[in-house]
Amino acid sequence: MKYTDQHEWVEVEGDLATVGITPYAAEQLGDIVYVELPEPGKSVKQKDEVAVVESVKAASEVYAPLSGEVVEINASLGEAPETVNAEPAGAGWFLKIKIADASELENLMSEEAYQQFVEGLD
Repeated sequence: MKYTDQHEWVEVEGDLATVGITPYAAEQLGDIVYVELPEPGKSVKQKDEVAVVESVKAASEVYAPLSGEVVEINASLGEAPETVNAEPAGAGWFLKIKIADASELENLMSEEAYQQFVEGLD
């Protein structure tokens, strides 16, 4: 897994990247009540807003960790947004992107680097 400084995670399998928000982000947001996802087929660029998550505390944008095309969304979040709180790095994933430029992975943090980044926020 790789991470962004905006608290998204990405798991890459071949040319497909699964994207979600980190447990830290889910915890900071509090109880998530709504998730707005893009339409499959949408082209996104790295760091573009790709989704919105609303909690009892605030609304927050989710940014694309990689450029490419949205090929799948986690439609179940529409009816069960609380899944993001329960399993942010699992069943609470947001979308899958067909990667346009694999070299963009170099701009992302390793798990160790992300943990250090988060520790610096507290």
